[in-house]
Amino acid sequence: MNAPQPHALFHPALAPADPGVRHWLAQVTLRLRRETAWCRHRRGGGAALPPFGDAAQDSLDLLRLRAEQQRFFAEDVTARWLSQQLQAPHGDAAAGCWHRVAQALALDDAAQFVLACALAARADAALGAVAAAALDDAARPYPTLGLAQRLWDDPLAVVACADPTHALYRFGLLEPPADAEAPLSMPAPVARVLLADPARPAWPGALTPLQGDGAALPPAARALARWLRATLPTGLQLVPLRRCAGADLAAWAARLAAAVPAPLARLGEDITAAHPALPGLACAAWLQGADLLLPGHWDHGAGHAEGCGAAPAWAARLAALPLRCFVPMEEPAAARRWGVPVAPAFDPPAPTLDERWRRLRAAAEAGGAPGAVARAAEAARRFRLQEQPLARLEALLRGGGPEAAQALFEAAQAESALDLEQLAQPVVPRFTLAELVLPPRPRRLLDAIATGMRTLGRVHHDWGCARAWNEAGLAVMFCGPPGTGKTMAAEALAAALALPMFRIDLSQVVSKYIGETEKNLRRVFDAAEAADCLLFFDEADALFGRRTEVKDAHDRFANIEISYLLERMERFKGLAVLATNRRRDLDDAFARRLRYIVEFPVPGAAERARLWRQVFPAAVDVGGIDFGFLAERFEIAGGTIRSAAFNACLQAAAREDEARVDMADVLRAVRHELEKGGREIGPEQFGAYARLLEEAP
Repeated sequence: MNAPQPHALFHPALAPADPGVRHWLAQVTLRLRRETAWCRHRRGGGAALPPFGDAAQDSLDLLRLRAEQQRFFAEDVTARWLSQQLQAPHGDAAAGCWHRVAQALALDDAAQFVLACALAARADAALGAVAAAALDDAARPYPTLGLAQRLWDDPLAVVACADPTHALYRFGLLEPPADAEAPLSMPAPVARVLLADPARPAWPGALTPLQGDGAALPPAARALARWLRATLPTGLQLVPLRRCAGADLAAWAARLAAAVPAPLARLGEDITAAHPALPGLACAAWLQGADLLLPGHWDHGAGHAEGCGAAPAWAARLAALPLRCFVPMEEPAAARRWGVPVAPAFDPPAPTLDERWRRLRAAAEAGGAPGAVARAAEAARRFRLQEQPLARLEALLRGGGPEAAQALFEAAQAESALDLEQLAQPVVPRFTLAELVLPPRPRRLLDAIATGMRTLGRVHHDWGCARAWNEAGLAVMFCGPPGTGKTMAAEALAAALALPMFRIDLSQVVSKYIGETEKNLRRVFDAAEAADCLLFFDEADALFGRRTEVKDAHDRFANIEISYLLERMERFKGLAVLATNRRRDLDDAFARRLRYIVEFPVPGAAERARLWRQVFPAAVDVGGIDFGFLAERFEIAGGTIRSAAFNACLQAAAREDEARVDMADVLRAVRHELEKGGREIGPEQFGAYARLLEEAP
């Protein structure tokens, strides 16, 4: 019989472009047609299939009727024609996706037939009724391993496909069936790719193709691209991308993939790590030869540095798939403990000063707002933003209008807001440089620090120092006894420079877990790099102490943390102020990296007199206070003076008259401060004013 080759599927409009897919789907439909012809003959013939019979009896008759079935296939006109079509050549399948899968997974013909059964059920709704007829069971309108075994010429070869570790299941092409009578199920994304035209990739809805923008790669990215080209994945391969606020990780992954070169697909943000569709979507990406960018919100469970670092469940589900996954991570080093191949981690660099200036200047010139170019230059220096927030600032400037230039700094500050959680506390400055009472030398050094921060942009940008010094800011140390004005001076600098100030909480930064202190400090510095700010490390000797002789593992890790801190301090782009009461406890190597060291001495009599006079608010009547006597008689620091003055105001306010503080109020407060410090106090220390304390509590 000279009839044209039948369609691959029952529905005439379903015509897959891949020749390998067409061939194997035709194998399924032709064998089902031949099997239903045999069922019709066995049940008495006729134009229509008779009612469903007894499935158990059909199974018992397989052996008894085997010879009769073979004669029917050889003698019946329709069955013989169908058998001939099963042997017909199917064209060049070597160029299609099906052939590549079969080659990569070493699938024999029986496994390919099982795969085709599942694909046919996913593609053609008309197949269900025919499968039910072949199974002689209306309740099972789907192909099963049992049906595949009945249809295939070598039933024993199909048995191997029941192994749950078979490549069909490990690579995500099929979902493992519970038993031989369970449906053969193919994930919809896999079916979509196999049924598509090989010349036109078909991306499932949860996969979005990404294209590189053609931008030149920095040296670190070029080195990683060379590694990726030389190390093709044989199983799951991870490329960790360090997660940082504002970085366009999708753009960086696309640039890296384009340099390999390889297509790249981004997995939808709504797909969680435990989503049941994940294996099918990953397999669909692999079928098209694409790398996969995973969502940035997945929790990879890195845990403490001392933890075992077990691989997350999603990595185990995809372990066999030869797929390269770009993985945004908070701690890329954790991936190396997962037991899968891991590429070198990539830290997305922020745009350089020149890049920021070029982009913001172009946007300001396009917007035409008065003064926008000058403000753009200052914003480029002060705010080291990643690609996404920088693009939003460009859009603001391009909008034009005078409000654009005025709102630039506010928008930049909002974009660079620090997220330090419990590691640091924002400080609202209460003092100005004019209020500081200091000897000439420390005052000159504070003025030099303020001048240095103001000229930093000109030196880095106009003079070209940014390239050599990596836009480094200033790291300074304030040392001196308690209460001598170190914190006050830091607040005054922040106010003078209009910088946000943060106090680092050492109790939250320092951890008993090895490596955790370093991680916490990295979070502080990474967050603070986005914009100029003042980081204030109070009692810094507790954190930046002298490196110790290594006696055990904890000493070794402590020294590593200190070395890391020294290096980060040198690269910090803002103003870091370290306050300590014990300068001698600081590491010498650390002191060499400081731009300025400012000594805050205990104030002399003249400085104490000025402190006493200015410490009280202007609304308070202090005409009865002998400031000269207080300054000469009590050698106390400025912090103690402020505390005594505040306590005196608290007690004086209880009299419920005008705002006035008397000498007795101050002397009682001074006595309390001295006693609090453990000093012995006698009446002779108060001289002629001792009588004022005779009835004091």
